[in-house]
Amino acid sequence: MDALEFLLTRRSRPAKLLKAPAPGREELLKLLTAAARVPDHGKLEPWRFVVIEGAGRERFAKAIRARGAETGQDPDKGALAFEQAPLAVAVIGVPRQSEKAPAIEQTLSAGAATLSLVNAALAAGWGASWLTGWPAYDHDLLAAELGLGADEWLAGFVYIGTCEATPPERPRPDVPALVTWLDG
Repeated sequence: MDALEFLLTRRSRPAKLLKAPAPGREELLKLLTAAARVPDHGKLEPWRFVVIEGAGRERFAKAIRARGAETGQDPDKGALAFEQAPLAVAVIGVPRQSEKAPAIEQTLSAGAATLSLVNAALAAGWGASWLTGWPAYDHDLLAAELGLGADEWLAGFVYIGTCEATPPERPRPDVPALVTWLDG
């Protein structure tokens, strides 16, 4: 399939449908390398990746459940995806001081890296999805479990694994209704 056809038909796979196996380290590094090829004004690399797998994934899911009980958040809405999918990658936004690249450009670059990781995984034949949920916004949890720095933030969790089912198509935007043409 050519690249444009892939982008026109891509479909995320829900974390609950992802099973083992997941990509090994060598293949995952290739996917992360593809994810890092995004617009990055000033070559700041305003993002980094934390791979959550194996015992680390189980530990993180337990920490989410404990934090949910402590804060009144629904533990299932936070932990289930980590218990179901065999691998997750946290894409961390890392703001850098720069006169060339304002904070919004760095934020957009982190989002682009997140989407590029999803697309790289899908293009390589894996199932993948980008999710957040309340744990993505709990800085104390992320600092304790993923080593998030004081100024860092989470762009998203990308879940990757094997998916044998194709989810049903969902409604898509009416693109012509979203376009304004300045042609005259």
